[in-house]
Amino acid sequence: MPRGTRKEHLPSKTCATCGRPFTWRKKWAKVWDQVRYCSDRCRTRRQSASSSG
Repeated sequence: MPRGTRKEHLPSKTCATCGRPFTWRKKWAKVWDQVRYCSDRCRTRRQSASSSG
């Protein structure tokens, strides 16, 4: 019997900075509702872009 979940069955969101879709990761299990960015790069770029206006 196969273990785990296939990637196509995981929940996904769209990144608030780049607009690309990204899927659930195990390290985000407890904070999935607060996750808005696909990577640290998008998170830091979004913060610097909003503060330099």
